[in-house]
Amino acid sequence: MAGAPVIRVLEPAAGVLAFYAGRDGSRFAAEANWVDEGAIGLGIASYALLVGAEAIVYDTGISVEWGRFVRAELERRGARRLTVVLSHWHLDHVAGTEAFGDCEVLANERTAAHLARHREAIEAGSLEGPPPIAPLLLPTRTFAEREALRTGSGEGAVEVELLTLDIHSDDATVLWIPGRGLLLCGDTLEDTVTYVDEPRRLGAHLRDLERLRRLGPRAILPNHGDPATIAAGGYPPGLIDATEAYLRLLLAAGSDPAAAARPLRDVLPALPGAGALRYFEPYEEVHRHNLEAVAGRS
Repeated sequence: MAGAPVIRVLEPAAGVLAFYAGRDGSRFAAEANWVDEGAIGLGIASYALLVGAEAIVYDTGISVEWGRFVRAELERRGARRLTVVLSHWHLDHVAGTEAFGDCEVLANERTAAHLARHREAIEAGSLEGPPPIAPLLLPTRTFAEREALRTGSGEGAVEVELLTLDIHSDDATVLWIPGRGLLLCGDTLEDTVTYVDEPRRLGAHLRDLERLRRLGPRAILPNHGDPATIAAGGYPPGLIDATEAYLRLLLAAGSDPAAAARPLRDVLPALPGAGALRYFEPYEEVHRHNLEAVAGRS
């Protein structure tokens, strides 16, 4: 059924809200569009960390309506000062930023550069097709590799680190809460499997997956994943192991035609860390895309 997606508000951890839509057969529009193909069809979440009257909004969702919903829910819960952090420049993570036009919008330098470079096409709806994002609000402040944030006040304040990585896209920003061992990972990790958007950078992706592993997260919250797992507190660190193993499998498939022909359902059980994954059939198409992308990367 086409129409505005139903946004479910999940609470995977104290003060952490996940705004989730998809994986329920719904559609944003009847015709082909990037919202359904890259977001609703696979399930998508954006997040917020709420501490007293302050909140960090991690991604602004697939539409201005999504952003307004997030803002209204946070304000209903008492938030008065909002800071937006963008996980990377892809459309399903930045489309709702207009709803936060009076707030600080923070992104790493590469995210800001990508958005500025593609702004005209994004606003025209010609980059990934419809719907357009117009106006596209750009970040108001940037950082390089690492940025420390503090939200809340007094003894209840929460320390947050923003880390720039090269996984999925070269401008990924993860939100790390070291005091809780909680990692909000954007699209650097995904369930059922990662979407390979930059196949020529798989070596960099593998190196930075090791950086994520060294953080030692106890729980991981991806933007694309199973809603029940997110609601229950997130994924175990085995999601990092499974993602690394899957990328290595893609690299090896180029010299192994039999492996390249195997469906994702058959591939998953052999992956280290596979117990962290929840098979979702639409990811069969993602797997086929990944094989083709890696095969044609040279």
